[in-house]
Amino acid sequence: MRLDSRLQTVADFVPLGSRVADIGTDHAYLPVYLVENGKAVFAVAGDKNAGPCDAAIRTVQEHGLGEQISVRQGDGLEVLGPGEVDTICIAGMGGTLMAEILGACPDVLKAADSLVLQPMNDAAGLRKWLYQHYWHIEDEELALADGRIYEIILARRGRRKRPSPLMLDIGPVLWEKKGELLQHHIEALLFQNRRIAAGMEKSERAKRTRKYKEALENIRALEERLKW
Repeated sequence: MRLDSRLQTVADFVPLGSRVADIGTDHAYLPVYLVENGKAVFAVAGDKNAGPCDAAIRTVQEHGLGEQISVRQGDGLEVLGPGEVDTICIAGMGGTLMAEILGACPDVLKAADSLVLQPMNDAAGLRKWLYQHYWHIEDEELALADGRIYEIILARRGRRKRPSPLMLDIGPVLWEKKGELLQHHIEALLFQNRRIAAGMEKSERAKRTRKYKEALENIRALEERLKW
């Protein structure tokens, strides 16, 4: 099984010897890779819809891993029993939805040690949720696939001081590591904030709002972080 750089980075963050759940598994490529490469001793491939589950079953059967990978149809963490896995992976969903999924089954989440998350948007909101619920970011990485930069987060259980709003946006560990994709990541965040500000500048009423002031503050702060 070969993975693109996005899923490969997710796989790299999974602790060795994990019992892992891949929520929103689609074709179960990630669980198959993890088991075949000895990173996971057991995996649950969960998806809400029947089509992806059927595709996942085919992938698992083709690789002869039916005893080590359980494909289950269900909503989020509802496919898991408390303590059944120690690592939960969720990739390819919005950050808000990820937070909702994690918060919906507290007994399952409580038994997990590691979360590997790849949000498609609102990574800042997801990071904030993690710190609010006694998780912290141990590692982060950026991956480039199909011309897009993706953020991958490894969270561990344990209360830590919450980073500043700017660092929640950029990624506190991404800023510490200052990898080769960080400048492109910050430029993308700048583009988003400039677009928000430009849209609001058409209205005098909008320009008096807190949201407009925050966008301008974010632009200034992000521009400063482009130089290191």
